[in-house]
Amino acid sequence: QVQLAESGGGLVQAGGSLRLSCRASGRRFSDYNAAWFRQAPAAEREFVAAINYLGGRILYADSVQGRFAISREDAENTLYLQMNGLKPDDTAVYYCATERNPRMPLTSRLQSRYDSWGQGTQVTVSS
Repeated sequence: QVQLAESGGGLVQAGGSLRLSCRASGRRFSDYNAAWFRQAPAAEREFVAAINYLGGRILYADSVQGRFAISREDAENTLYLQMNGLKPDDTAVYYCATERNPRMPLTSRLQSRYDSWGQGTQVTVSS
């Protein structure tokens, strides 16, 4: 597994922006698809965005399409999530994750494909 540590969460007003970071250590980060998930209070954890190991294929949840941007900097072993136009509904703990198997096609939003998870970072959007 890879060790993941998120940062960059905080309190922001509606319409504002935040940039989340996820620093990876352990196995070769550049070989793995990576993703962001989030969990709001009293809700199931849900998919937000994913990027393949080459950085050329990206998936987004419909709810964040056009507002959020996922990217990776493999030289820094870091995954990013740029969040713009934040809404109160975006309030959640945000988790980064990497897939179980290396160099796989990015075809799914399923949590079950991911076996390494960070501890999460809280994002709170006030109205």
